[in-house]
Amino acid sequence: MERLSAFDASMLYSESSSVPLHVSSISELDTTTIPGGYSFEKMREHLASRMQALPELRTKVANSQFNLDHPVWVEEPDVDLTYHLRRTALPSPGGRKELTEVCGRIASTPLDRSKPLWEMWVIEGLNGTDPSDGGRVALMIKVHHAAVDGVSAANLIAKLCDLEPDAPPPDPVDGPGGARPLEIAAGGLVRSLTRPLQLARAVPATMSTILSTITRARSGTAMAAPFTAPATVFNAEITADRILAMAQLDLDDVKSVKNHFGVKVNDVVMALCAGALRRYLAHRGELPDKPLLAVVPSSVRDKSDRPGRNQLSGFFCNLQTHVEDSVDRLRAIAESSMRAKDHSEAIAPTLLADVTQVLPPAMFGAVMEVLSYTPLKRTPIHNVVISNVPGPDVTLYAMGAKIDAMYPLGPIFHGSGLNITVMSLDGKLNVGIISCRKLVDDLWDLADSFEAELKELVAKISTEP
Repeated sequence: MERLSAFDASMLYSESSSVPLHVSSISELDTTTIPGGYSFEKMREHLASRMQALPELRTKVANSQFNLDHPVWVEEPDVDLTYHLRRTALPSPGGRKELTEVCGRIASTPLDRSKPLWEMWVIEGLNGTDPSDGGRVALMIKVHHAAVDGVSAANLIAKLCDLEPDAPPPDPVDGPGGARPLEIAAGGLVRSLTRPLQLARAVPATMSTILSTITRARSGTAMAAPFTAPATVFNAEITADRILAMAQLDLDDVKSVKNHFGVKVNDVVMALCAGALRRYLAHRGELPDKPLLAVVPSSVRDKSDRPGRNQLSGFFCNLQTHVEDSVDRLRAIAESSMRAKDHSEAIAPTLLADVTQVLPPAMFGAVMEVLSYTPLKRTPIHNVVISNVPGPDVTLYAMGAKIDAMYPLGPIFHGSGLNITVMSLDGKLNVGIISCRKLVDDLWDLADSFEAELKELVAKISTEP
């Protein structure tokens, strides 16, 4: 059996009816590449042929009432694909608004914890076409955040996909196996007895981080501080009702901006997010005088030796939304991001895992409750979560269909009701945006602002030194 790390388990403990904690993606598929043509049954057969290579899709959460530690992953011997792979269709005319309405409803519902924590939805009727006649379909995938972080979700999608439409199934991969309640409880007892040792390991790293942060703050080299964000429409209590929008950009244009101004791709991504948010809030008459603050998750998978499926750290980044000129804003973001990354890299990559591992399961509910509602009573911790997940620069096929776009979607929380996740794929930069319908009734103005912001930066290449 595989025991959940404290960080993984926290994604279960902090989930509620208004905060479902899954990550998702929406792909647009060209069915003309499917050998023999499209049918939903054929897609189910294709997925079934790959299940033995996908242990993430064959495991579910198990626990014992006597367990003193976190739950475990166990293998589901008979995954019911008629439950996990579903089919629906868009109402006419089947455009982007109809697609995101349907996907928003799918994103609003939590996953069933008695089963493996994922769903796939094949969505027909895209742009009013019939997939049996070569029309396009969408594929939405939901996986619980306890099972994957951004990098492992991208790896899972890579294993689901192929480089050719008729590629053979990959080799089988062993899963975690099973576990009886007594085994879960016995392992939990041993883990609970080692908690003082884990505390001894976490305290020195925590104190070192605090002292380092104080020193950096005094010297002006620290990342942006939490609780310095201005209030926006997105920083309020949320419901389960999700609203989505998407944008697709040319990656070559992003790289041209990066090369000309001597910054990094991630700096351009952050500048696009900042510029789009500035346009969106200004159009609403709600642009704060203070700059917006983003929290940026980052993977420590190659730096950490701790167990767990979520291997994350992160940093706070000033989005410089008070700067009017787009190039000046890009350069200011690049400078503040460099400070933030230097500060983040100075923090032990296992610190978050070690600190969360110290807390007993019973304490997580209270801690998560405090963290969820603190921003509603004070200044927000931050304004937006922004993730940039690098994807392969190749053409991928899902169940034989060519992937023309793949839009990632992360979770949102009380007080943090906006998530922008970006993923590169096959020469395109795909932007997924998710919020709560209680906060805003439309996100397409924000999504469309990404293209406008990129066009402005590209136009300035010829005028700026």
